[in-house]
Amino acid sequence: MTTARGKQQVYTLLVEVGRKKDDGLPEGSTGAALMCYASGVDEAEAVRETVAILKQADLNPLDVTGYGTLEERLEDGHDIDEEEQALMQRALEENSVIVAQMTPFFGDMDSKGNA
Repeated sequence: MTTARGKQQVYTLLVEVGRKKDDGLPEGSTGAALMCYASGVDEAEAVRETVAILKQADLNPLDVTGYGTLEERLEDGHDIDEEEQALMQRALEENSVIVAQMTPFFGDMDSKGNA
């Protein structure tokens, strides 16, 4: 089913999350970076959907950096392998958010993210 709003595209987003009770992050970590592929008619919609889903998953999104669509990333010279492109295609087909990678942060911060 197509929408009159515009064509769905997939955006690559890097989301930094802080700690929250029952967030499922590794013990001792101060937060994490999540590489996500999110569908949306524009990047703002993809960001909103991603933040909403992460909050539903008991994560605490702090910051989102957008890297654009597949086409924009290729134009910028990014090297995108077949596996990454397949995840992007899946996000588009399922109109979903896919967390492709999670990198926990470990540092000198307390549980509230204070140094």
